[in-house]
Amino acid sequence: MDASVERDLARPSTLQTLGAVAPVRDRGFQITVSTISNFLAISGSLRAHSTNTEVLRACAILAPASVHITVFKGLADLPHFNPDMDKEGARLPPSVESFRADIDAADALLISSPEYAHGVPGALKNALDWLVSAPGMLFKPIGLINISSRSTHAYASLLETLRTMSTVPVPDASVELSLASRSQSAAEIAADPQIADRLRSSLDALLPAAIDYRSRSAEWRPNPAPARSPARS
Repeated sequence: MDASVERDLARPSTLQTLGAVAPVRDRGFQITVSTISNFLAISGSLRAHSTNTEVLRACAILAPASVHITVFKGLADLPHFNPDMDKEGARLPPSVESFRADIDAADALLISSPEYAHGVPGALKNALDWLVSAPGMLFKPIGLINISSRSTHAYASLLETLRTMSTVPVPDASVELSLASRSQSAAEIAADPQIADRLRSSLDALLPAAIDYRSRSAEWRPNPAPARSPARS
């Protein structure tokens, strides 16, 4: 990457005019966006109705009109990471190609992971291993949603991995909730005023970083996808 690009990315975002104006909820100010911002939400759990997955689905319900959230459903389909399959000239497995395409199309990521034996679940770590060499992860803004105050080891490990991958975890977009002892659907989570407010605040904090990433990454980002419609996934 050109050194001037790296210096520019290190500067605080000015969020200068990019297009049509869209309001950010409950912040008392406006930012400018040229298109819908695409967030890819990744749950570290393979359970069908995991609270980690449901909280990401709740984010899709609560997202402002300027944000489209897609919850990734292919975690279980990714093969075990093998560096021999990720070297130059190798053909990536179709599920990995599709996953990387989803990453490339995203302006930001939301990740919510459980903690297993004081660590990140193997399925999520495997997915991240497939992304280490993916250009689409470079400087990608990320919000982390921790559903349990007791899950400190996995959170710290995940944060270290993401920083090592040259992504940009956004502190104000990362929240800790107390949902681990509950069994709630996405709709029920979104209907809880206190939790909904925390999640909206997370999305509000991630949106400017996503807009800034999209504008700055045009020089190196692989095949940026056009904005999707604001339909929820």
